[in-house]
Amino acid sequence: MIDKMGHGGLLRRLGLFHVLVLFTIVTSYAQPFQFAHVTDVHVGGASGEEDLRRTVADINANPDLDFVILSGDITEFGSDEELVLAKRMLDSIRIPWYVIPGNHDTNWSESGGNSFRKIFRGETFAFEHNGYFFVGTNSGPNMRMSPGQVPRENLVWMDSLFAAHPNTEQPLIYVNHYPQDSSLNNWFEALDRVKTRNVQLVACGHGHQNKQYDFEGIPSIMGRSNLRAKDTVGGYNIVTIADGQAVYQERNPGVGTQDPWAIIPLVNHRFAEEERDYPRPDYSVNDNYPQLDTLWTFQDESDVGAGLAAYKELVITANTAGQVYALDARTGRKTWTFQTGGKVYSTPAVWKNYVVVGSTDHFIYCLDAKTGKLLWKFEAEKAVLGSPLVHKGMAYIGASDGKFRAFAIKSGKLLWSFDEVKGYVSAKPLLYENTLYFGSWGNGFYALDPATGALKWEWSNGASSRMLSPAACYPVGANGRVFIVAPDRYMTALDAYNGTEIWRKKIDSIRVRESMGLSEDGKLAYVKTMDGQVLGISTEADSMQIAWQSKLQLPYELTPSAISAQNGLVFVPSHAGLLSSIDAATGNVAWQYKISNAMINPLLPLKRKRLVASTMDGKVVCLKYR
Repeated sequence: MIDKMGHGGLLRRLGLFHVLVLFTIVTSYAQPFQFAHVTDVHVGGASGEEDLRRTVADINANPDLDFVILSGDITEFGSDEELVLAKRMLDSIRIPWYVIPGNHDTNWSESGGNSFRKIFRGETFAFEHNGYFFVGTNSGPNMRMSPGQVPRENLVWMDSLFAAHPNTEQPLIYVNHYPQDSSLNNWFEALDRVKTRNVQLVACGHGHQNKQYDFEGIPSIMGRSNLRAKDTVGGYNIVTIADGQAVYQERNPGVGTQDPWAIIPLVNHRFAEEERDYPRPDYSVNDNYPQLDTLWTFQDESDVGAGLAAYKELVITANTAGQVYALDARTGRKTWTFQTGGKVYSTPAVWKNYVVVGSTDHFIYCLDAKTGKLLWKFEAEKAVLGSPLVHKGMAYIGASDGKFRAFAIKSGKLLWSFDEVKGYVSAKPLLYENTLYFGSWGNGFYALDPATGALKWEWSNGASSRMLSPAACYPVGANGRVFIVAPDRYMTALDAYNGTEIWRKKIDSIRVRESMGLSEDGKLAYVKTMDGQVLGISTEADSMQIAWQSKLQLPYELTPSAISAQNGLVFVPSHAGLLSSIDAATGNVAWQYKISNAMINPLLPLKRKRLVASTMDGKVVCLKYR
């Protein structure tokens, strides 16, 4: 940093003591500066593009600004087209700019976040300016609806970054898209790290309003959205760092700069010395159920956004470092790893000695399940986020290129391709009544002939927003019907043979979303509501009839991960790492286990009353229940 300020030659001629004295002088009397805080741009949404163009022109006309920080939600849907357009506009800014993604860039990303990382050359930033250290990280959630989460690899990156910058006294300003509270599943992991430093301010977006916060004693600012909303022009914030304070003023392009709405003292809070305890996740529930044993745990260095598959005594999964790997089901020890070229959110599927999986590097891979050796691969035109279904030597999988494909697993031969998918596929298809069923992020739901790929029927929910698509749920089939739930809060029963609606219902007191499963006897479609209830909907009735209700009560709940049933138990994942088991006969809670504080991925029940579960922050655990 000091070299950049022109003092490098002088410092090399001084002793360590003089270096520290000079550094203290430089940081204590840093030159005043201004920067623009722009957030929630939403290019691809209503007025996003026009509002951003105005802001860019306004920034370029202001000679007092040193740089720009963009704190997420750069696009509306995270599509490649939106990202390219946003980057083209931002490239016209004549001063340095730094960007991180928000939930709109990652949760609905057709590339699984790879395009953001490629187009913007990263998803984090770190730079020094006039004595201040600015650090920004991704916030997720990545490809699954849940509270935000700073990716585990970003936390590992922060550790490396701080190790390379050992001066803990340098003033730090931390930037994330989300508020640093329970809006993020792992807010505490980020705050615990920055509080080892001289963190003086946290900046975020997400809430679309100017607002002051206090996150565990750290003064914090949420900036308004750049969108105009109901006004005639949008806006952003100009931040002035001077005289030991940060002054926030809203700027409306072409209109003017408003009076300061926030003045934050920038001081060293000495967080490393504080003794106050702040709320942290509670794991005491794990002591309440003696019938539950933890056989082993495994901690990945990256996020795990895929489910798990079983091959003999191996458990196979994948991570966002692009690795597909196998763990010994008895010990949790890693036995093999295969490296792909992009983040993996596709849950591997095993047929005989073969494992099939998709990657955001555009490839579909087939590996030897015992060794991880590559057997064949097929290149799609875009990322492959869908999870494969394997059956009788065939693998069925959807991608982000508008295509759904079938392969001969042994040879890798493409057997057919259905090329009329609107949007992209990110979930696992259902094979029922000799038909493949799946949804896409284009509000469509499809039924295909598994032998030929011919379209049997197509259904649309009629929504105007792609974000209401029935695309994240794993559909279930019973009694000649296919059941789906979606973010529009509707549950729908379709005729499995012709796609006609048998019933479609939205009940305000039963806010279904994307998580569902099927009872062992096929009589109930389990659904998890946003209010934390688990219900059983009759698969035989001619309306949305609640035929079973559990006594489980979770907090507000979002994760789309499927509900599983085995051995008379119903396994319910949550977005905060709590795994619940319900007695299918009584609805009583049999046991609960807190894995971490991150979203639970699709579960893997094993033989001998074992269950393997993973969470988005890279933790894998094997439980045995009695």
